[in-house]
Amino acid sequence: MSNSKNNFPPARILAIESSCDETAAAVLENGRVLLSSVVASQIDLHTQYGGVFPEVASRQHIRTIYGVVDQALEKAHMSLENMDAVAVTRGPGLAGSLVVGMNMAKGLVLGNQLPLIGVNHLEGHIYSAWLYPAETPVPPPAPEFPILALLVSGGHSELNLITNHLEYQRLGSTLDDAAGEAFDKTARLIGLPYPGGPSVQKAAVNGDPKRFNFPRALQDGSYNFSFSGVKTAVLRTVRELEIQNAPLPVEDLAASFQTAVIEVLFDKTMKAAQEYKVKSIVVAGGVSANQQLRDTFLSQQKFPVFIPPLKYCTDNAAMIAAAGYYRFVHGKTDNLDIDVLPTWPLS
Repeated sequence: MSNSKNNFPPARILAIESSCDETAAAVLENGRVLLSSVVASQIDLHTQYGGVFPEVASRQHIRTIYGVVDQALEKAHMSLENMDAVAVTRGPGLAGSLVVGMNMAKGLVLGNQLPLIGVNHLEGHIYSAWLYPAETPVPPPAPEFPILALLVSGGHSELNLITNHLEYQRLGSTLDDAAGEAFDKTARLIGLPYPGGPSVQKAAVNGDPKRFNFPRALQDGSYNFSFSGVKTAVLRTVRELEIQNAPLPVEDLAASFQTAVIEVLFDKTMKAAQEYKVKSIVVAGGVSANQQLRDTFLSQQKFPVFIPPLKYCTDNAAMIAAAGYYRFVHGKTDNLDIDVLPTWPLS
């Protein structure tokens, strides 16, 4: 199966992802062709805490990781003998969660004499734009370099210029709350359940995005982001309404907040894309599942935009396999003494 016009050598990668609260494994062929992807979610476990409880997450990874890896291989109709390498998320993420996946990967490569590839989780999100299921009749085009990647997740909001595979230049990042954090915190402020992203999106559908004029932060020409201000503006508005004994207009608050965040993400991305004369835009990470964000980017006509299908926006191992493949074919493998990196910038 041809991978792309870059004509890299064929390879099958088994990948493991356990950076936060999803235990995942996947089998990928030639950097793009997805043979299987299995994700065991922990959302129900953490809902009672209003967020991810690290110790609970790592314990659950231990319980599920063997079954998840076995299921991924079974769904791909493959065994470890058919794999060319094992990729695993090295960081960033929760230390206790990362260690579970890393130790599993090390055991597999040690027992089967396979190369080990430590993958940056953020790099994985970018490479989710390359994925397509094996049963796809006609392979979709891959993003063309140079690429501008907008990474938006619970812990990260940043813009990266990608000139070639594995070559990143960070143009800007969040100075405080990431977009996903702001969604979660705002959801709590207006009484919506965890996880905040889907809850805010659902409430915003019937809301008035112009009801509240929340701030669009850092209109300073930079490519950095700041979302603590809009979150604070929501808090102030909620408190004012409570003092007035007025009913909380949850839908309008959600719609106004969501629009304020998305406008900033879109405007800065488009400005950077034009300045650096990119050929493609990739929007990835958990927040890229937001329908208004997707619609906003896909409605413009200036640049081809690649946004992964919803199931590859949130944490998964398929994206780790894709990034792992490109590291593998560029000779970037790791020794068994590598450790996890809870803090690990992409560039």
